[in-house]
Amino acid sequence: MALLDDTAEGRAQCWRALAALHARIDTRIERALRATCRLGLKEYTVLDVLSREEEWRMNHLAAVIALSPSATTRLVDRMEQQGLLVRHLCPTDRRGISTEASEAGRDLLAAARPVHDAALREALEEASALPGSAPLVELLDTWAPRVKRGKH
Repeated sequence: MALLDDTAEGRAQCWRALAALHARIDTRIERALRATCRLGLKEYTVLDVLSREEEWRMNHLAAVIALSPSATTRLVDRMEQQGLLVRHLCPTDRRGISTEASEAGRDLLAAARPVHDAALREALEEASALPGSAPLVELLDTWAPRVKRGKH
């Protein structure tokens, strides 16, 4: 599969390969997190996002974790009931609600992060041996250092 095939079919093949790789990775990480930490991938993602900045507005959180606003609200409701998050009115805009991780949420994230990272590494290693996924894994390996430096 040519990664940069400029035809409609080439782009469709690349998209299918990317979707398959994404599903493979998500499944692997989800299973590992549930088995080890009793935490789903979406919950992990919320905690991870919240760990990178002190608090997030709900609409921004929804965009970053790729859920609809209503699905994000339901997820945050569940996580708040579990004691993993805290919500409060935004001090600069009383119409907005901010979300931040609780101490229990930060502790769970600290326990889950190595599980997540190991599952991601294993999924990518497996995918690198598959003809349809290998070019994408190679692209990720090339792109990751640039993203870390903020040059994406």
